[in-house]
Amino acid sequence: MLRVCVIGMGPIGNLHADIYAACPQSGLVGVCDIIKERADDAGARLGVPAFYDAQEMLDALTPDLCGVTTGGVEYGGDHFEPTMQAIAAGCHVLGEKPISNDIAQAEEMVRFAEQKGVCYGINLNHRFTSLARTAKQWVDEGRLGHLLFINMAMWIKNPQESSPWFHIKALHPHSVDTMRYFCGDIAAVQCFAAKAPGRSIWSTAHFSLRFQNGVVGGLTGSYDIERGHPMERCEVAGTKGRFVLEDMFTELTFYPAGAAERTVIRNTPFGNVKEKTFFDTFQNRIRRFVEQVVSSDAPRQMEASGADGLAAQKVLAAAIQSIETGTVVAVN
Repeated sequence: MLRVCVIGMGPIGNLHADIYAACPQSGLVGVCDIIKERADDAGARLGVPAFYDAQEMLDALTPDLCGVTTGGVEYGGDHFEPTMQAIAAGCHVLGEKPISNDIAQAEEMVRFAEQKGVCYGINLNHRFTSLARTAKQWVDEGRLGHLLFINMAMWIKNPQESSPWFHIKALHPHSVDTMRYFCGDIAAVQCFAAKAPGRSIWSTAHFSLRFQNGVVGGLTGSYDIERGHPMERCEVAGTKGRFVLEDMFTELTFYPAGAAERTVIRNTPFGNVKEKTFFDTFQNRIRRFVEQVVSSDAPRQMEASGADGLAAQKVLAAAIQSIETGTVVAVN
């Protein structure tokens, strides 16, 4: 059984801790937060020691795996130090998205994990659903034929006024990772952004994308729309058909080319779908990481790896450069 610590005990960190504690292949042994009350409350609730310094916890408990669920600027500004400390201690690490709000730091985190030979994953949980896996299987089996285009949309109401790029860096690691999951690496991007009434940040954006394999696509996202109806939609089309995935677990529809019939898989009690809420996707993702570590999968085999998280942030960095320059930008 893996001995797990969690660093960063906000709402997401507590959710991660709950999942590790309930997972048959892992056990929670400690929690940490620089805010004493958060650490103490989580430790008392979960029945594990609370720490206020990550290095002290790593030295005292020597865990096998660390969840890094810190926040910071653009939801990623505080990930670097505890991730590097955990990797240096020989821990496998599952971090929250974005991998970092700084590309140079993200590159260093990925490089260091490779050097130490530890598994490093990011909580890109939108790909870890039954319906997303079915859609990916359709792509891999050639059911869609030669891939042509992908369209993605994601939105949620987030009124925070942070950096100008908060919406792009914090929300769209999920969107870009989903698009890469189905269609591969992205080669170039052009991005247009807008500010909703009363907003000072770029809170709505559209990305035009070219993939390395020739697929073209579009991504539209916003921090200006209240949740109610599905907040996520992904459409992938090829020469033999297309699929539409609503949210990450609500409904998946396959439309064969040149035919009137369609295949619909809905998230109902009568379907073969396990996810009933968004939070189930966290459990799927975390348990998959634990499973891969327990199975001694090689670090390069990790699903939604640190390298995947870095690749998504590089696309978003290119999008920001595109907004600033008004040009198409290659993804490096």
